[in-house]
Amino acid sequence: MHDALETVLLMLASAVAVVVVCRMLRLPALIGYLLVGLLIGPHALGWVPDSEQTHDLGEFGVVFLMFSIGLEFSLPKLLTMRRVVFGLGAAQVAASTLVVVAVAAALGLGWRSGLALGGALAMSSTAILAKMLADRLELGTQHGRTIIGVLLFQDLAVVPLLILIPALGSSAEQLAVSLGAAALKAAVLLAVILFIGQRVLRPWFHVVASRRSPELFMLNVLLFTLGLAWLTRQLDLSLALGAFLAGMLISETEYRHQVELDIRPFQDVLLGLFFVTIGMQLDLAAVARSWYWVALVVAVVVVAKSALIAGLARVFGADPGTAIRSALALGIAGEFGLVLVSEAGRGSLLTPGVQQVALAALIVSMLVGPFIIERSERLARGLSGADWLYRAVALQNIASQTLGAEGHVILCGYGRTGQNLARFLEQEGIRTIALDLDPRRVKEAAAAGESVVFGDAARKEVLTAAGLMRAKGAVVTYADTNSALKILHHVHELRPDLPVVVRTVDDTDIERLREAGAAEVVAEVMEGSMMLASHALLLVGVPFNRVLRRIRQMREQRYALFQGFFPGATDETGEERERLQPRLHSVAITPGAWAEGKRLRDLGLAPLHVEVTAVRRRRVRSPTPDPDMLVLAGDVVVLRGLEDGLAAAEMRLLGG
Repeated sequence: MHDALETVLLMLASAVAVVVVCRMLRLPALIGYLLVGLLIGPHALGWVPDSEQTHDLGEFGVVFLMFSIGLEFSLPKLLTMRRVVFGLGAAQVAASTLVVVAVAAALGLGWRSGLALGGALAMSSTAILAKMLADRLELGTQHGRTIIGVLLFQDLAVVPLLILIPALGSSAEQLAVSLGAAALKAAVLLAVILFIGQRVLRPWFHVVASRRSPELFMLNVLLFTLGLAWLTRQLDLSLALGAFLAGMLISETEYRHQVELDIRPFQDVLLGLFFVTIGMQLDLAAVARSWYWVALVVAVVVVAKSALIAGLARVFGADPGTAIRSALALGIAGEFGLVLVSEAGRGSLLTPGVQQVALAALIVSMLVGPFIIERSERLARGLSGADWLYRAVALQNIASQTLGAEGHVILCGYGRTGQNLARFLEQEGIRTIALDLDPRRVKEAAAAGESVVFGDAARKEVLTAAGLMRAKGAVVTYADTNSALKILHHVHELRPDLPVVVRTVDDTDIERLREAGAAEVVAEVMEGSMMLASHALLLVGVPFNRVLRRIRQMREQRYALFQGFFPGATDETGEERERLQPRLHSVAITPGAWAEGKRLRDLGLAPLHVEVTAVRRRRVRSPTPDPDMLVLAGDVVVLRGLEDGLAAAEMRLLGG
């Protein structure tokens, strides 16, 4: 027990240290886990032995990974994407596997080893690609949907491969019997579990959930998952198959999302330890002796597989740019490839030397994968001259729909927040143009007459096509700091005077966004807490006017732009009253303007009843500028005052 505890502690301590470094370098944690196993394993430092304990620990990681995939299994989703999933996805797995089988047979490895290697090399990394597509806001793009569709089929293909590979280890005389028995067992198990499980699972989960005990609910999920995994193991099938079936059953119940949240900590930790055990299997000395084979297999995985996928994508109707971007991403190896190679080695389908070469090639491919994906845009443009034409057509479509727009507001994102904001602005007679990456949402909204077009707001040419040079303002309606920073960079480069309001979840990135040039950053947590406080104060008997005053004070402290903008509920309304309300106006100081080189105190704006509330200079915003601050060309001066005074103040600043 002491040795087992020491092993786990060494693996955890090493994993924490290396994964922290990977996060700092913006590399996937999966790469860190593989490096940990490589360093502490029996073939390097030798801190952790290659024992059954470590293999069992890693196998539990695969169990929870397959369980999560089962949870994501959705027949309606598969039917929606059936052309990509069952068309391109099936063709990619089949073609990749057949090519490897042919090469293996030519090299004298045999078709069984070739089939195991082909299945492994056909896989791509769901963990790496899903994370990077989400970070790069590409899940809704054409190539993003293509990649996810192919990954869905690959995940499904793992299930029969996990049944097939152990059976391939049988002797030639027993092969047909073993394959038939495995297929029969899997079919009977699948039928019984799906037929009986659907009728038993839901009522039992109702009973457990009605006890209102999180511990009991979690224990029940673990019992169900590991119990089905144990059942498939007793039938000489893989643990992973039982876990996949457990996830698939739960995915059809209303408890799916709760289970997914509860199981994630177990999944992430155990899956990390699985990748540590994979890294431990790699013998660097053996790899060094066969480095040329490793390099060749990496080239086959990355180059040949990418070329094959690009060709298949074109056959299935993808444009050249989408085909190349999808192929570059899917060309890298995946975590399931490591699982299948390990299974094949355990079943003696691969010799130790071949297994070492395959593991090393897959790991190297996964190491270089993120760097290829980061440069996929540039590579796609370089490799596909026609891609420029497709992009030009898309930009022309945006420009044609925004033609004639003047003084409008560009909404970056048209989700629930963007749609509500568009309605508010349109009630004030302000035209909006929204950019969104969800084609279904764009299609439905455009059909309903909404002013929304498909486009990535984080790209300079898309913003330009949306009329950035003629716009009055821009709003980033989704909470994604990286994308918002790209948008702010492009706006500062093209229209430094344009005010941009950015939405964020909390106050973590407020300063970064302000330094990048955001006119204001609205944190959801802050607004939510203020609304919560206002309702609570009213319900406990605090007078309405006092509540409004408190909220007004909080907003004035948090948002300098709102100072003086919160009249009481009993104040007069009407056009005359609104005309007398102060408003904001941004003035870009051009070279040679009268205000250039003068101090703020010497601008003489007081007689016009106008004050300077902020100055933006080189994307840095000064919300409380010093009166002795010099005004420079390129500055954006934010003024507050009445409408007539603002017009006179702008003329004074620019013309004297």
